Amino acid sequence: MAQDFIEVQKYLSGVDYPASKEHLLEHARKKGAPKEVMDDLKEIPEEEYDGPNRVSKAVAGT
Repeated sequence: MAQDFIEVQKYLSGVDYPASKEHLLEHARKKGAPKEVMDDLKEIPEEEYDGPNRVSKAVAGT
């Protein structure tokens, strides 16, 4: 599972936080994230994320 959030964070570098789930998905898509990363982000709760640690926790909980 640790690999999952490391991989997700690679495609979220440069995101301005706080960020909505939708914004995170759009940013990752623009950075060319593979299907697995997009799937992980689609599974996180619909909320505002205050930073990469919060996103990592959400991905780990999926």
